[in-house]
Amino acid sequence: MPPLISAARLAAVNFSDEERTRYARHLLLPEVGREGQARLKAGAVLLIGAGGLGSPSALYLAAAGVGRLGLVDPDRVDGSNLHRQVLHGTRDIARPKIASAADRLRDLNPHVELELHETRFTAANAAALVRGYDVVLDGTDNFPTRYLVNDACVLERKPNAYAAIFRFEGQASVFAPCLGGPCYRCLFPEPPPPGAVPSCAEGGVFGMLPGLLGTIQATEAIKLLLDLGSPLVGRLLLYDALAMRFREMALRRNPECPVCGPRSKITRLTDLPDTCPPAPKSEEISVRELKRRLDAGEDFDLVDVREPAEWQIARLPSARLIPLGELGRRMSELDPAREVIVYCKAGARSGKALGLLKQRGFSRVWNVAGGTDAWAAEVDPKFPRY
Repeated sequence: MPPLISAARLAAVNFSDEERTRYARHLLLPEVGREGQARLKAGAVLLIGAGGLGSPSALYLAAAGVGRLGLVDPDRVDGSNLHRQVLHGTRDIARPKIASAADRLRDLNPHVELELHETRFTAANAAALVRGYDVVLDGTDNFPTRYLVNDACVLERKPNAYAAIFRFEGQASVFAPCLGGPCYRCLFPEPPPPGAVPSCAEGGVFGMLPGLLGTIQATEAIKLLLDLGSPLVGRLLLYDALAMRFREMALRRNPECPVCGPRSKITRLTDLPDTCPPAPKSEEISVRELKRRLDAGEDFDLVDVREPAEWQIARLPSARLIPLGELGRRMSELDPAREVIVYCKAGARSGKALGLLKQRGFSRVWNVAGGTDAWAAEVDPKFPRY
């Protein structure tokens, strides 16, 4: 594959005096110099997600002088984002992340052209979005979008600077069949089944973790634009923050890969189902109905399936704590003849708990729709949210 930046694009690049001052420390590096900085200015990177991973990535790509950055994100800034999503501040709460990110990046480097896409990344727009950039940076936080990013990059022949984080651990790679390496599906051919992941938004994350992994993504994107060094193509970097330890795994192309293999089955983009689907409506109880039943003193078991740390933050009255991971071995504490109502933070974990209980013969089980988040919004505004 030829270099990502063509000679014609390089020839069109000029620098102002202010830019030469701004990038002086890059220009002093023999490996970068004026030509390398021109490659960056001529380059274009698409960041999918302006959250934990996208924040440090966008900041460093803009600071380095990447000429065109595309940002894709449909969400608004929430207070719970701010411990890790450093693009945004307290004054940005409730603003679109795209708008908040644009203000910060323009202040950091007004020479960078920003293309803002306040939309979900879907099968309908993925190919067109990816096609217009040299490198794609995957800052997603869910499996359906992650697989869609991978498939769009493979089909459009774009390198995918990938990272993922959970709790205290992270991983990074460059998935690029166009550069001779494997893709994400070579490693994980299919997404996990619904409910198999610990949580989509409730598992927690160490605030500094996306800072490091997002910076690694930005580093890899810049190396690709510069055609410099050894990118993480064919390598998976694993990081454990608590042990402060990096490990590396060698990756190979999977000849049976459904998207980049010689007999690929995926030739067009499709949206995958959500891996954290809600419980069936017929098996849910609203927080207002739960409050009415608690006030009436009705007889049932109320089970909190969150983690002990969440239980310490706040709990519903009369509840008992049985974390989801312990439910299988602690079901003997519950009476199958009694009605059981389960809840968590937002309803995903308790939905899975409901399924486990029904498998073990509990017939009168209900899941609290929206969990403690809904309780705080609809019943008790003073109930702590996290």
